[in-house]
Amino acid sequence: MTKLPRPEIHALLADLPLFSNMSPDEIDRIARGSREIRAAKGSLLFHRGDPCLGFHLLLSGQIKLAFTSAQGNEKVVEVIRPGQSFGEALMFMESPYIVDAQALADSHLLHVAKTTVDEELAKDPKLARKMLASMAIRLHQMVNDLEGYALHSGKERIVAYLLRELAPCNAPGNTARLALPTTKGIVASRLNLTQEHFSRILHELSDEGLIVVHGREIEIPDIARLRANLA
Repeated sequence: MTKLPRPEIHALLADLPLFSNMSPDEIDRIARGSREIRAAKGSLLFHRGDPCLGFHLLLSGQIKLAFTSAQGNEKVVEVIRPGQSFGEALMFMESPYIVDAQALADSHLLHVAKTTVDEELAKDPKLARKMLASMAIRLHQMVNDLEGYALHSGKERIVAYLLRELAPCNAPGNTARLALPTTKGIVASRLNLTQEHFSRILHELSDEGLIVVHGREIEIPDIARLRANLA
């Protein structure tokens, strides 16, 4: 399988907020400490409790971060999409992984070694401030998610999720059509809902004429009317 050329790896890393304050030479050194990983659909990238020796950048595919409760129920923490990275905070904390990572589709990733990042921080400690800012943004997003779970109804969570998913679609006007990025069960778990509750709410929204469901594709006849359900 063809490997990515070094300049392409350099460009991918330079686009990460974590490294946006680095010079080209520093990025090159980080690139040399990176390796490509191919994960087949269904395979586990790492298990909860495994040592975290770096972080990952997803180039293509989809990765599910989840853990299993004592009762055996799976809780999806996040679904990683191309361009997103994960594992940075644990890498700096020198803590083991607290979730399992499973490929939901054939995936291509870069793994950036902790030792390489540590070497760059030792040369220029000011880089740590930029990296902390990047991780703070991710933490803020997670806090917003938790607030949504605690304060919003299941219907409001689903409506907010559908509206967030519209952004990549660049839909003109007041109508839109989107495809759920993964199965309804995984989306439900991500929103802290059971699959049955998730499906029931989709039916309710459909009965109200707010959405039209075609499998994993969802049509929104009137975006403004759907958004009014968040008020």
